[in-house]
Amino acid sequence: MSKSKLDELAQLGQSIWLDNISRSMIESGKLKEEISLGLRGMTSNPSIFDNSISSSADYDGAIKKLAGQGKSTFEIYDDLTITDVQDAADMFRPVYEKTGRMDGYVSLEINPELAMKTQETIEEGRRLFKKVNRPNMMFKVPSTDAGFEAISELLGDGINVNVTLIFSLDQYIRTARAYIEGMKRLMARGGDMSRVHSVASAFVSRVDTAVDKMIDARAGDEKLKSLRGKAAVANSKLIFSRYHEIFSGDEFLALKDKGANLQRVLWGSTGTKDPSYSDIKYVTELIGNPTVNTLPDKTLAAFLDHGVIKETLTRDAGDAGNTIRSLKEFGIDVNKVCQKLLEDGVTAFQKSFESLLNAIETKKK
Repeated sequence: MSKSKLDELAQLGQSIWLDNISRSMIESGKLKEEISLGLRGMTSNPSIFDNSISSSADYDGAIKKLAGQGKSTFEIYDDLTITDVQDAADMFRPVYEKTGRMDGYVSLEINPELAMKTQETIEEGRRLFKKVNRPNMMFKVPSTDAGFEAISELLGDGINVNVTLIFSLDQYIRTARAYIEGMKRLMARGGDMSRVHSVASAFVSRVDTAVDKMIDARAGDEKLKSLRGKAAVANSKLIFSRYHEIFSGDEFLALKDKGANLQRVLWGSTGTKDPSYSDIKYVTELIGNPTVNTLPDKTLAAFLDHGVIKETLTRDAGDAGNTIRSLKEFGIDVNKVCQKLLEDGVTAFQKSFESLLNAIETKKK
């Protein structure tokens, strides 16, 4: 794998993080190697941990040992995942220091069963922050109605937050507002805004998957067919354009003058689902400054093999709005699609969490 591509992207203003974590990756030296090649961070979610723990024997010994200590299934889950993210955070600590705390983060999802419960999410975020005890951790909170207040409150406590499951422009705007409110709370409490970072994780490929399915279900209008594979990037461009608008506004600039950091947009769900598209479509079409892109292993390897470094995102959204409007003329409302994707995303993470706890329960015996 080429070191230069990740470094070139970083110089252009985009940080590449890995959307995966496992005990074997940490212990085998694979993660260390990828960091040496320019990887700048890591994200996890319940589905990733479910796959890592359920489909391997890597955690079996630890599960039995913890069960022997009388720990509950949730406590075992808690210990296993926290050990992984602590070890990964320690490996990324030099990146965190070298980049002036901009990168080098590992993200851990707060219990997804709390996604619709504001106060419980806040309390769980505070608990995890103390237990993980690493400065280069981000705690993931979904961009639900209940989540926005939790996001502001945790940021106000000085806790780094990765706002996840953003699909729509409206969700993004509310996320940016929650971040600004969080910085105001932190400043009012006498905290140091310069030490707190956040990312707004906008999910990409799932938008195309849903919209393309709707296009394919309709009789063959050529104009409609020409919009296949266009919705996700158009939606992302509108989000990125609004990012520039919000974070160049007077309200944020007043906070920035007192130390607040930009809340970068992070592109998530960037593995290509449709085999007729480029396997790096959601990397090459979303290169912009400043952004983060978190890639699955397969997509990272593909980009290192044949990716081209060229800025494709600018402050101007270009014809993105026309794409969204054209789809609406055909009866495909991207905002409604995004709302359904949020609901489905929350449910999917809850199901993965339940599956993970069931796997641990089985392995305890």
